[in-house]
Amino acid sequence: MKVVIIDYGAGNIQSIRFALERLGATAVLSHDADEIRQASHVIFPGVGEASSAMKKLQDTGLDTVIPTLKQPVLGICLGMQLMCHASEEGDTKGLGIFDTEVVRFNTNLNVPHMGWNTVNSTGKLFSNIPQNSHFYLVHSYYAKCCDDTNATCMYDLSFSAALARDNFYGTQFHPEKSGAVGVQLLQNFLNL
Repeated sequence: MKVVIIDYGAGNIQSIRFALERLGATAVLSHDADEIRQASHVIFPGVGEASSAMKKLQDTGLDTVIPTLKQPVLGICLGMQLMCHASEEGDTKGLGIFDTEVVRFNTNLNVPHMGWNTVNSTGKLFSNIPQNSHFYLVHSYYAKCCDDTNATCMYDLSFSAALARDNFYGTQFHPEKSGAVGVQLLQNFLNL
């Protein structure tokens, strides 16, 4: 098994690495297209702003590499959002993998949505994870529910907590910061 974490300047790399090491998997940080293509599993992390993150992907050519990957790919937080068609954040055109758009919360509740929240889920990524498990989220933008939604979360409205299409998966929450259920989700991903 060779896990590659896509390196495009987005944060949270060390937390993901440590979580994978606890599962016995070593991850390589890379922006090299060939190394990413040869990985058994790819993680597309993200903490930051959508338009500047997409520009970094375009500058390295990874915006054309990621949609062509055939192995399991997991986008986390901004990584998942960039896999959608578009984001209101910075009026950003996404990679178009997931059939939805990312919009800003328009609510009287606190934004960003930050902290633990329950997730209703289906699909392989959530095997051995009880319904309504709590995951950790930090975000001001969300992916609208769509046919690719396989987990939802409620914060004034229902939004996509996770997306899945073919070999591509995404979580709005941070599994690497979500305790035992997050560890189980990462193990499920490595088992794909």
